[in-house]
Amino acid sequence: MAGMNVPDSLSTIIDSFSRAPQQLRLPLLLEYAGKVRELPEQYRGHEGMEQVHECQTPFFVASELTDGGAVRLFFGAPDEAPTTRGFAGILQEGLDGLEPGEIIGVPGDFYHELGLT
Repeated sequence: MAGMNVPDSLSTIIDSFSRAPQQLRLPLLLEYAGKVRELPEQYRGHEGMEQVHECQTPFFVASELTDGGAVRLFFGAPDEAPTTRGFAGILQEGLDGLEPGEIIGVPGDFYHELGLT
């Protein structure tokens, strides 16, 4: 991860993937699918969420800024799309609760470090 500007919470996840043997990375991704929080009432039915049209799976995202300046992330993806949910779980666990500047500073290609290609 040398040279990458990622917060500790995301760096820990990336390290877990990069150190895992190749055959264990997909099961590890699927574990993160189970970590996606249930949507709060205001987002049920994806009301008020943005759809990611580039994704073949119906995938929705919303973010909120708390009074303390932290970003809360919410993801909606069907259970039938476990890899998509897995990536959402990584983002939620790695970025949720951080300040906007910390999230914006994460390189857009950080996922290459997960070794899932």
